[in-house]
Amino acid sequence: MSENDFGRGRVTGYLPPQQQSYPYYTQQPGTVLAPPPPPKKRGRAAALVSATAVAAALVGGAGGAAIVGLHGNSSAAASSTAAAQTVSGTTNTDVSAVAAKVLPSVVQVNVTTRQGEAIGSGVILSSDGKILTNAHVIDGAEGSVTITLSDGTKYQAKVLGANSTADIAVLQAQGASGLTAATLGDSSQLKVGEEVVAIGSPGGLQNTVTSGIVSALNRKLSDIGTGEEQSSPYDHTSNQTSNAPSYTAIQTDAAINQGNSGGALVDMQGEVIGINSALYSPSGTSAGSVGIGFAIPINDAKTIVSQIENS
Repeated sequence: MSENDFGRGRVTGYLPPQQQSYPYYTQQPGTVLAPPPPPKKRGRAAALVSATAVAAALVGGAGGAAIVGLHGNSSAAASSTAAAQTVSGTTNTDVSAVAAKVLPSVVQVNVTTRQGEAIGSGVILSSDGKILTNAHVIDGAEGSVTITLSDGTKYQAKVLGANSTADIAVLQAQGASGLTAATLGDSSQLKVGEEVVAIGSPGGLQNTVTSGIVSALNRKLSDIGTGEEQSSPYDHTSNQTSNAPSYTAIQTDAAINQGNSGGALVDMQGEVIGINSALYSPSGTSAGSVGIGFAIPINDAKTIVSQIENS
């Protein structure tokens, strides 16, 4: 597989939040304050980046470590305070109830590669430890993969198979039993504007919950990033997208950051309707959520999982 989170966009060090300078105004009698000048417009250049955080040891004689696209201003806090109503309007369900149901079914995935450690997420498919994640999360894995349950329990896992075009992989936790399998929904029934919840490990912050809506359906990844520069999140050797996964995605404004890859996008009944996979980030900014995230429809994921299991 050629897909890897390393080099998805630019590799940068950890950046502290930028200090913003605000003008100080002194009110004088009879003085009308002029409004501050409008901010300069940024260029339209943009890049699609994967949603997996990677902590990689620097090589070539340079010591230290780097984090890919993890910005101090990224929003990764759980959103569980606002009450939400299902689309039918007949059942009231808040985000905290959805989170309580789904969190035990979402795991953190740690993968060791030659570049360092990749961090992603996964969804439990069976009580004996079958895990669904993105193919790019485990791309380049050397040795075993470690999965961590929401309660901190760790298992070693092996890769049962992967489809890089669909960006789907299946893992098997070794010696696992009694795990809480996720309830898989029907992504064909999704409607634009429907509320959804994203769960994963952005930047290694396990059990992070964010909420939003379905912003659009049937988004082709090739339509994303039409500015002067487009950087592929899947090929760490070039900006070409010929090796990129090819699937039609669910677009959501639920905050998805690097490390959410392979995690669950669920509806307000707590059913998984998508596998978080990518995010859109304007060029010139660090890779963080700007309210445009993408998930693989769960119906497509089911088909690929079945093919992997039967191959």
